[in-house]
Amino acid sequence: MIVKNSTAPIIEIIEEEYEIPQLGRKRRISALLPANYYETDKSYPVLYLKDGQNLFDEIAPFGNWAIDKSLEELYRDGFSDIIVIAIDHGGEDRITEYLPYFNLKFGKGEGELYLKFVENTLIPYVNKKYRTKTQREFTGIGGSSMGGLISLYAGLNHQETFSKMMIFSPSLWIAPRIFQQAVNFHPELPTKMYIYAGGKESEKHMPNVLRFKNALVENKTKSINMELKLSLNPEGTHSESFWRPEFPKALKWLYFSS
Repeated sequence: MIVKNSTAPIIEIIEEEYEIPQLGRKRRISALLPANYYETDKSYPVLYLKDGQNLFDEIAPFGNWAIDKSLEELYRDGFSDIIVIAIDHGGEDRITEYLPYFNLKFGKGEGELYLKFVENTLIPYVNKKYRTKTQREFTGIGGSSMGGLISLYAGLNHQETFSKMMIFSPSLWIAPRIFQQAVNFHPELPTKMYIYAGGKESEKHMPNVLRFKNALVENKTKSINMELKLSLNPEGTHSESFWRPEFPKALKWLYFSS
């Protein structure tokens, strides 16, 4: 199915029940293509985003990022060379799918299996179906809350695949091991990370994000291959309404700044 108007991104539902063999589940996968995608022969970088239900669906229960509106505005401003792949979350399986480590309350996380799906199944499919720039320097991953956590984990542990991370309000509280991973993270390849956090998300949210940032930059030798941008909003709550305006800023910095 294709939804199209003159300057808005082309929204294609790749499949309503795309199979995730690593988890034995199925999921809706959508692609947002530049408005002129079928009028050119260009290849494009790709951003893989989590929680697809909350990215552009007008009837999303918690609101949405309105990335289709942002991509349309970016297109008009000349920032159109990007394909966004939206992966729906798993509903009641969302937390365990996005959880990278064992947790006493939620048990063994399925984050690694989920990322094997993205790396070994979905990315090859997208690269075959669309005109993409397949190298890691053109491949990013992102999300918010638990989706931000698994995207952050992916960037730290799968740097051979992802060079760009769009991390909004990551659920660091559920995965304390990630702080030690931040200390030990030494990117061998150029890496860009955009982290957003709001001051009114929870009592410990902003301190956790600052703790993670400090752990990440503790060793200054990391700066050789790593660019980090931290965006903080003291009034921000844990909601799509605050992630929505952050998306175009993060996208421009990750993909369209040198």
